[in-house]
Amino acid sequence: MTKLNAKRFHSINFILWVYFLVFAVFILLLTWVFQMALLRVFYHSEAERDLDSNGRQVCDEMKIYLAFDAAIGSGDEHAQLAEEINRYIEQTQSEHPEIRIFVFGGRGELLYPLLDGAEEERLEGMPDIDTFRAVLGAGQGENGQMCVRLSDDYYAYASRVDVPLSGRPLSATDTGERYVYISYSMLLANSAFGTMQWELILISVIVIFLALFISALLSSRLTKPIHRITQAAQRMAKGDFTVNFKGEYSYAEMDALAETLDYAKEEIGKSDELQREVLANVTHDLKTPLTMIKAYASMIQEISGADPAKREKHTQVIIDESDRLTALINDVLNLSKIRSGIDTLKVREFDLSEVVETVLERFGYLTETQGYTIERGVDAGLCTDADIEKIEQVIYNLVGNAVSYTGDDKKISVVLRAEGDKIRFAVTDTGKGIAPEERESIWDRYTRSTDTHKRPVKGTGLGLSIVKTILVKHGFAYGVDSEVGHGSTFWVLFPLTERAS
Repeated sequence: MTKLNAKRFHSINFILWVYFLVFAVFILLLTWVFQMALLRVFYHSEAERDLDSNGRQVCDEMKIYLAFDAAIGSGDEHAQLAEEINRYIEQTQSEHPEIRIFVFGGRGELLYPLLDGAEEERLEGMPDIDTFRAVLGAGQGENGQMCVRLSDDYYAYASRVDVPLSGRPLSATDTGERYVYISYSMLLANSAFGTMQWELILISVIVIFLALFISALLSSRLTKPIHRITQAAQRMAKGDFTVNFKGEYSYAEMDALAETLDYAKEEIGKSDELQREVLANVTHDLKTPLTMIKAYASMIQEISGADPAKREKHTQVIIDESDRLTALINDVLNLSKIRSGIDTLKVREFDLSEVVETVLERFGYLTETQGYTIERGVDAGLCTDADIEKIEQVIYNLVGNAVSYTGDDKKISVVLRAEGDKIRFAVTDTGKGIAPEERESIWDRYTRSTDTHKRPVKGTGLGLSIVKTILVKHGFAYGVDSEVGHGSTFWVLFPLTERAS
């Protein structure tokens, strides 16, 4: 089987067809078991109980009649009683059409019903001598009564009736024994079961056909939107981001899937655009210091080599641009390692307050040489669990970002305080702020606010992206609060722990 055929073999159409067919067959099997097997057993069991109940009642009545018959002997009274016994048998058989009542002598001779012009109707169900003897030979039950199943079509009930026969002389063939034999016919019930069987066969064919038809119809309705979404996804995979996954779907799940894919398409489109922008920015950021290094190296070689003052100035430019180039490469490598999981987190408890103070000391030269003001509101002794080196990088990047984008007053504010079971770290600048529609995108690589699109004093444009990646790895909450014209506040929530003594 080829790979394509294997895929078709496991398609939704085939799976639904199989499931519906298996379900239909299972229901039909249950129906057959209950209707044709258990129902038949139940009906036969009920027939035995019915025959036993009716047999006992008939035997009790026949004992009375046969006792009178034995007492009155022969003559007109005997003939009148015989007719009365016949009427009782006929009435009982009319009330219970499935039974036939016979009274036999000890040698198997028929005593009742008396034969007249309706012998065939009266003798229906009458046993032959072999059957009669077989029932008698089956053994006697309680009080000399026995219910025997002869076949699927007939049951028999036999009972010996002991009556005194002193009232009239016995004939030469009369042994004085009397037996009541009741034949119970299952022909009507078995005929109904046969009809039911043919009906079940017809129903089974119809149900299987409907199962196949409904499964085909349902699978077609299910797979049609899937095929449409698949074709759109294939176009998107080839770079066509104009595709539209939304449509009029009959299922809420398909509509939700279409909305998710549309969102993914937009995000992938943004990522593709961002990738091009990053490539252009990285290329520019690499090209600029390399160009400067080459230019000033040439100037030293051709112009300022003999002039110590100019040579020192030109070599300092080369050093600064080399530092910028190194910082860019380091940031790119750090971001790549963090995102790929190569640079694993080394979580331990440490004093976050000390780390913040240490980082702020590194920005002390700005207050001394360039007129920056850093307002501190750092509570002492606040500890947390995290990777200390990564968190130090987060704090440095956030403070550096505030330094780069603060207002002309060159003021920034750094706050670290406990809030419940969290530690809130916040850095506030006095810059132009960030528009609401740009607050999500500023965490992406090389994304800067359009109103403040300038190269930071120091940095590579990857600072906030590194911050986001590290904080996501830790699972810490972070964000930015900003109002256009009133500066921005970048904040992070760290878990508060108590330092073990």
